[in-house]
This record gives sequence, structure tokens and C-alpha cells, in this order.
Amino acid sequence: MGILSHHFVIMKLVVFILALASFCHALENGLMRTPPMGWLAWERFRCNIDCKTDPQNCISEKLFMEMANCLVTDGWKDLGYVYVNIDDCWMAKERDAKGQLVPDPERFPSGIKALADYVHSLGLKLGIYGDLGNHTCGGYPGTTLDRIEQDALTFAEWGVDMLKLDGCYSSAKDQAEGYPRMTRALNATGRLIAYSCSWPAYRGGIPPQVNYTLLTNICNLWRNYDDIQDSWDSVLSVVDWFSKHQDDLQPQAGPGHWNDPDMLIIGNFGLSEEQSQSQMALWTILAAPLFLSTDLRTISQSSQEILQNKLMIKINQDPLGIQGRRILQEKSHIEVFLRPLSHSASALVFFSRRTDMPYHYTTSLAHLNYTHNAIYEVQDVYTGDIISGLKIADNFTVVINPSGVVMWYLYPIQYLDQPFPFRNKLHKSAAKKFHPFPL
Repeated sequence: MGILSHHFVIMKLVVFILALASFCHALENGLMRTPPMGWLAWERFRCNIDCKTDPQNCISEKLFMEMANCLVTDGWKDLGYVYVNIDDCWMAKERDAKGQLVPDPERFPSGIKALADYVHSLGLKLGIYGDLGNHTCGGYPGTTLDRIEQDALTFAEWGVDMLKLDGCYSSAKDQAEGYPRMTRALNATGRLIAYSCSWPAYRGGIPPQVNYTLLTNICNLWRNYDDIQDSWDSVLSVVDWFSKHQDDLQPQAGPGHWNDPDMLIIGNFGLSEEQSQSQMALWTILAAPLFLSTDLRTISQSSQEILQNKLMIKINQDPLGIQGRRILQEKSHIEVFLRPLSHSASALVFFSRRTDMPYHYTTSLAHLNYTHNAIYEVQDVYTGDIISGLKIADNFTVVINPSGVVMWYLYPIQYLDQPFPFRNKLHKSAAKKFHPFPL
């Protein structure tokens, strides 16, 4: 590297750091007002860097370009799945002579900017991965405290739209300084870059070890808990943890800042069709980001139908952004989850942990904390069946398959203390009045 080139790099970084001093801690990007949706490589493709013997499945620009193509041609983009997210193992083993992160030259020969340009040409967004430590979890160069501003600027110059910042090989002290510092650095680039923080997952996920008041101001989303694996047991462990700690977690979610229970593993190897429907429904109730981690080139029709369910996505993307809760655990091993939605609508999930046979579960809306004297119309999210004229005192029965769900979308069509019927026309402020649990 020549002396003039070296001086130019230093001067550019100095100017950037001076600009950084004028920014506050808050993440000021206005992004992710509803839970983000897209595709993420990690769960399905991990750190497969063997492009010689497995060129179709290795972490490479080819893989991400092909997944981006699938998002467009197979209807995913039109439904809101717009992020194409790189995870670990994209980098070369060392930074370059300027100290900058660089992609592996054999697997990403065109570079990340060219990949971003390609993704953008399809109307999609590119996400990238970094780690606030000496190394990434996979052993690649980390973003240590002294590299935060430099790496933020690099990502912005490449045209990256989202950063996931992991926490392997970092201390609690480094995390407390580094995650807010990256917020300021991203702000200072002048590019709108969504920011996913793994900080809570490294501090146990709950207060007082995790300061969610701070997190909601510096991150667009955050990982709270362990990485999901391709198994039903792993899905259940995530559901159990989020339900156990829902009093701490539920109030933190909202437009621009989301709890992230990790990727959707639907379409891989570990879930039955019933279990796939359950993961999609429960993640939707949790107002979770919907990041697919499967091979979109070979995904089955049944898995695609689950993930492309338009009513499900409408519920997930509800503009109020209220995270749902588990409201009942029955002795019959049936659990009920509820999420309030805009315009006085709501979503219910009846979830079976049984392993024997389909179960006939009888209840009423009154039993499920619905208190307003209204007549509801109900749509089954998976079958499309409609139930009209349901009052809160009416008993009803749903049949739930083992490890499966029945999911309902409910909306009032008439309040019995009002003389006129209506459908989904209440103002947001009125919706708060009728939600089945306090906001």
C-alpha cells in the first residue's frame, strides 16, 4: 500500500470519527416498523465453506444470488420476505493491509458490494454478519472496539442494509461499550442500516442482566436466547423460554424494536407438517421476525404454503406491533396463546403438546379473557373456514392434532351495546379499549 493511499484511509476515518461525536446513542433509522422478513443462511447452511466438493451448498456469492432469485421468482418478495442475510464464515481469515474486513476471495470473488448491487437490483436488501469480539463464532476476524467505526463505514460503503452483530469471544465490558458504540457508528455513516444485536443472548436474556430500556433505543431487534436447531425439541425450548419470561419480554417488543426467537426452520429436516404449522403460528403470535433458513431451491410445496400464508403474514405484520402471550396452560396439555391486533382484531393459537391423538378442546371466548359484549367473526388461518356470529359466552370446540395448532383470526362485527354492525373500522385508540389483556 502506498503512502498516499494509507494517508487517505486514515483521513477518511478521522473525518468519520469526528462526525460520530455528534450522534447520540439512539438508533435513528426509522426501520423495521413491523417485524422484518427475509432469508438467513445460518441454520440450514451453517459454516459450510467447502465449495470444491459441495458447490451448491457452500457459503458463497453463488448461494446468496440463487436465494435472492428464488425470493423474487417464487413469490416470497411480494409477501414481504425482502432481506437476504449473510451469517458467519463469509470473510477471509485475515483483514487486508488497510485493516479492513474483506470477503473470502474464492467464495465471494465479486465482493460484497457487487452482491449488494445484485440484491438491490431485484428489489431486495442485503444483511451481513459481524462479531463484537476477537473472532467471530466461526473463527473469522472480529469487530473489536477499535474496529467498530471502520467496519460500520465499510458496511455502509458496500451498500449493506442490515447488520447482525454477534458476541462470541467478547467480554461483558466490551459488550456494554461496543453494542451502543456500533449504534452511533451506524448512525454516523449516513446509510440506513438495520441493527440486530445478540447482546441479550450473552447476558442470560432477562433483566437485570439485560437492560431492555437501553436495547429498545439502540437496536432494531435482538436475540434473547439460544440458537435454534433443526429439531422439534429446539422449537419447544424456545417457546418455553419465551413463555416463562413473557412478563419481562412482551413489553419490549414494538415498531422498530423486536424480540427475536431466531430463524424459521420450516422446510428442513426436523419438523413434521404439524410442527411446521406450529412454529409459524407461534412465531407470528410472538410478533417475531420471520427469517427463513431453508433451501428455497428445493423447498416442498407444503412448507412453502405454510410460510406464504397471506393471513398469517398479515397478522405477523400487524402495525400495532404488540407481542402476544401464552394465556392458558390446561391439564390436558393444551396451551392457548393470544395476540391483540389493530382494529380490535386478535389472533388465538390453540397449541397441543399431546403425543397421542387429536384432542377436542372446548372453551369459550369469555374463558379466554374476552370481556367485551360483541359478536365475532372467526377465520381459521390455515383452513380458511369462517365462523360467524360467535358470542363471548358461546362454547366452541376445536380439534388439535398432536404437536399441532389451530389458529384463529377474530374480529368483532357487532357490539351488542351498539345498534349497528361494523367490520374492522375502529380507530387504533379504540382498539386498545377492547384488547383481551392490558397493553
